[in-house]
Amino acid sequence: MEPNRQRVALFGECMLELQGQAFGTLQQTFGGDTLNTAVYLARCGEARGIDTTYATGLGDDPLSDGLVQRWTDEGVAVDLVRRVPGRMPGLYMIDVDPNGERSFSYWRDTSAARAYFDAAEPSPLEAACDTLDALYLSGISLAILPAAGRERLFGLMRRLRGRGKPVVFDNNYRPRLWPRHEEALAAYAEAFELATLALVTADDHQALHALPGLEVAVARALALPCPEVVVKRGRQATLVRCGREPLVEVPTEPVARVMDTTAAGDSFAAGYLSVRLPGGSAQDAALLGNRLAARVIQHRGALIPREAMADLMQAPGAAA
Repeated sequence: MEPNRQRVALFGECMLELQGQAFGTLQQTFGGDTLNTAVYLARCGEARGIDTTYATGLGDDPLSDGLVQRWTDEGVAVDLVRRVPGRMPGLYMIDVDPNGERSFSYWRDTSAARAYFDAAEPSPLEAACDTLDALYLSGISLAILPAAGRERLFGLMRRLRGRGKPVVFDNNYRPRLWPRHEEALAAYAEAFELATLALVTADDHQALHALPGLEVAVARALALPCPEVVVKRGRQATLVRCGREPLVEVPTEPVARVMDTTAAGDSFAAGYLSVRLPGGSAQDAALLGNRLAARVIQHRGALIPREAMADLMQAPGAAA
């Protein structure tokens, strides 16, 4: 890695994606919340001094080989991928309604990503911990792991934070992934305690805590123990609280027609981190995050073509 560049690891699960109408024509690609963020961070962060690496479990099958090749083509390093013999990637199907909102069907209970921390020896991510400049994970990253694996991931968060490095937690809450609600509450509480930056989707926070309204959820999110909290509220302005500094309110970018909201939050995270990790302001970071999310929801699928966001991949002052 070149001097003065930051090595950022993202942990989670990437699955094979099928999109279309059931029993009709289906388009095959791939996606997953943290992988989507990794790809967009690799695109936006490369010119800003960020090297992106993805940590997950994959199998020893041709589909896993294909994923590794595609991530590499996107500029995402794969040195932290653990191959789990006999396992395969998970699978999900997206159904998008006329308003661009999506619903999911999953086949992931025995995916390789769930076994990432199963071996007694250190995982690639644990072994590389001291070489990392930041760690990113989500609520889905926590949900896919068994309890022992989750504790090892929490241990990584403690180690990074103990070294003074950013630890980013995106709350992405999916109730169906948790066998017990109490287990989810405990895991999220631990993650928020360990994170230095929380990216919070307000309606997910509302659902997790069964809060009576979105305003209550926003207030609860802004009171989290993380030094920095970003609250996303759909079309409403994004809120950023950095320590005891005044609350920053950043408008979202209007979109005339929403095609597909898949990866809106994932791309926001990438845009935000690509500015914030190198030392940019929270205001500028949220502006880019909102611009990128607006671009993404005007396309179908989790990952939009590079050329559709080429202007957002340039660092300020870089030659066009």
